[in-house]
Amino acid sequence: MKNQKYLHLYVSKIGLSLLIVFFSSTIVFAQEKKKSKGSFESIKYRNVFKEAGYKKADIDKKLSKAYYDVFEGPNRVYFTVNDTMAYVSDVKNKDARTEGMSYGMMVAVQLNKKEVFDKIWRFSKAYLQHQSGSREGYFAWSLNPVTMKQNSPGSASDGELYYITSLLFAANKWGNDTGIDYYKEARRILDAMWKKDGTDNIYNLINTEHKQITFVPEGNSYNWTDPSYHLPAFYEVWSEYAKDGHQEFYKACADTSRVFFHRATHPVTALNSDYTEFNGEPHPTRWMPAGFRYDSWRVPMNIAMDYAWFGKDKKWQKEYAVRFQNFLRSKGMDTYEDQFNLDGSTPEFILQAGPVKKLRHSIGLVSTAATTALINDEKGSLDFVHAVWNAKLEPYEDGYFDPYYDGLMYLFSLMHLSGNYQIITSKAN
Repeated sequence: MKNQKYLHLYVSKIGLSLLIVFFSSTIVFAQEKKKSKGSFESIKYRNVFKEAGYKKADIDKKLSKAYYDVFEGPNRVYFTVNDTMAYVSDVKNKDARTEGMSYGMMVAVQLNKKEVFDKIWRFSKAYLQHQSGSREGYFAWSLNPVTMKQNSPGSASDGELYYITSLLFAANKWGNDTGIDYYKEARRILDAMWKKDGTDNIYNLINTEHKQITFVPEGNSYNWTDPSYHLPAFYEVWSEYAKDGHQEFYKACADTSRVFFHRATHPVTALNSDYTEFNGEPHPTRWMPAGFRYDSWRVPMNIAMDYAWFGKDKKWQKEYAVRFQNFLRSKGMDTYEDQFNLDGSTPEFILQAGPVKKLRHSIGLVSTAATTALINDEKGSLDFVHAVWNAKLEPYEDGYFDPYYDGLMYLFSLMHLSGNYQIITSKAN
């Protein structure tokens, strides 16, 4: 009887201990969950233009004009189809690309242009998204908007990244009961992604072994990457709002991308190659040798976004911004060109844009370089802010004009630097 009494007492104590642990864990979990959600809402988005001395009314006017020029003006890249759909066109190449379509949706959700967002999404779903087969859920990266025929059925992985993130933001901003279930559409892409197992040579958008975005989720292109596709900030958003059971994987991808940038950028110039291996080493292709070119322009903006939104690698990001700014400054603030070898020398191979093969002082790079002022808060950074403020989205001296890529990089830059590119949080939080 005595032994039974002690046993009963022992079990009671164990039960009490487990109960205490359970309630303590529940409280900690609730606090962490609240902290996680609250941390998104507590982010302070800087208006660097205002810090640089520009008036809010002038800043708002400049952003509105940029949006008008890209989406509504005579040189717009946004075109409606009937009353319910629209596409964003790389006008110089006469196609509609998932890159531009998804960028257009991100601009629209950030600037509260719901009708524009919905029209682009309807077009994307009707003409670009594969509705069946081994590519189901993915998008054809290029389409002829005259014939409405896909130029290529394969995907460019960055398009899907922007589609997913902009749809999650739309779900948070407008809800899912206004005609489009944005969350359901985002989940469809994600769920389809996780079903790709190599059948017909189609894979996950993310190389699951290396936890890095693929150049193309198809064939051998699954095994290397494009640094400008690395968006650690987007993975953090997915880990919070996708709710598809892969939260920890997405967080790991975000951290992996941050480490990847350390390896992919030159220790002096901070330049990266357009294409790389997963270890950051350049990946030359049959159509292009290693070098910093058009895709690479997006890397400083991606790093600046991650710094502004999450700041999880601040020390290195600050060092990167200083190196990158110092390199461009060394080439002349008004004269630095738009393509380089990684050591900063002039490349023999020039990737042609437009009818003339030449290097330019491109507004697209001027724009993305300016976003590094979000990271490097030294006074000299404002030179890059003033440079994009004074830039004009208009033809170059040789007549070349790209309202699509230059225009979208310019618009994104103005959004970032004015504090109008944000994590759109859920109303339910």
